[in-house]
Amino acid sequence: MFHTRTKILIMVRGKEKMRRIDNDTSRQVTFSKRRNGLLKKAFELSVLCDAEVALITFSPRGKLSEFASSRGFGM
Repeated sequence: MFHTRTKILIMVRGKEKMRRIDNDTSRQVTFSKRRNGLLKKAFELSVLCDAEVALITFSPRGKLSEFASSRGFGM
């Protein structure tokens, strides 16, 4: 049997406090990117664990974004 070993490099960022992004444009871009990642994770959770997942977010400008893993949520 042939075994290969792979090295995994883990980069750890320094501890930084979470705080509000002051620049409006940067805050909107960050929200958009993180929202997309959050929607992807919600979808993955529903598929991998056969879970019913519902997610509702409102952007800083009030725009609604929603995800439901099944139509039973009525979204």
